[in-house]
Amino acid sequence: MYTKIVGFVLVIMLPLYFSFGPVAAPSSAASPVRASEWRMGGQDNELTAAEKKAGWILLFDGKTTAGWRVYKNMPSTAWEVVNGELHCKQDTAAHHADLVTNGEYASFELQVDWRIDKGANSGILYHVAETHAHPYETGPEYQLIDDLGYPGRLADWQKSGADYAMHPPMKIASRPQGEYNHTRIVVDGDHVEHWLNGIRVADFRAWTPGWHQLRTTGKWKDYPDYGSTHTGLIDLQDHGGGAWFKNIKIRVIH
Repeated sequence: MYTKIVGFVLVIMLPLYFSFGPVAAPSSAASPVRASEWRMGGQDNELTAAEKKAGWILLFDGKTTAGWRVYKNMPSTAWEVVNGELHCKQDTAAHHADLVTNGEYASFELQVDWRIDKGANSGILYHVAETHAHPYETGPEYQLIDDLGYPGRLADWQKSGADYAMHPPMKIASRPQGEYNHTRIVVDGDHVEHWLNGIRVADFRAWTPGWHQLRTTGKWKDYPDYGSTHTGLIDLQDHGGGAWFKNIKIRVIH
């Protein structure tokens, strides 16, 4: 009797199994993409062989501030390297000043992973000239900020990924405070693109009549040299600290 029951069950269930198949394991395709996955591969603060062949230059080795210095060699105690991250301390007792590259760049692709502390504000500037008291008087800024936790209302042109005070991001693509984001800045002549976490958030041409109108009627109207240089330093902004950086690399566009 037992043998007959087992046989009956097999006769009924096997066709169903082969008709519908086994239940598939849950897909991981919808899981959030981490900042490191947008990079070209390899370990933090290292270049792969393919990146080196493609002309990428590592700007931060994860151990020292070699290749960087303080803007206009001003006194600063705010910058430190901690566990492979370049950190701008949120310390009211520190001497604050921006950090700039030793080298100057005209057309380039820059990639940076960054995270921000609660309520903090920072930025990445480029084409910076050391001709004024502050880097923002010459260099355009890719805005980094705690979009959700900043203590105060933000205009669109103040949000992460913006061409600060010029072109607001087309989409809010930043991750919550404390999580790493991945930034790409592509400057090819007068064509500039801002990317954030794989999404293009700004796309514009510099030095056009429309660009000049924005510059002369907005926040930069009293800064005649803003955006005027076509080459310059890369700048990590110290806006009171609370910013972390790693995987900083650049590829010159010839």
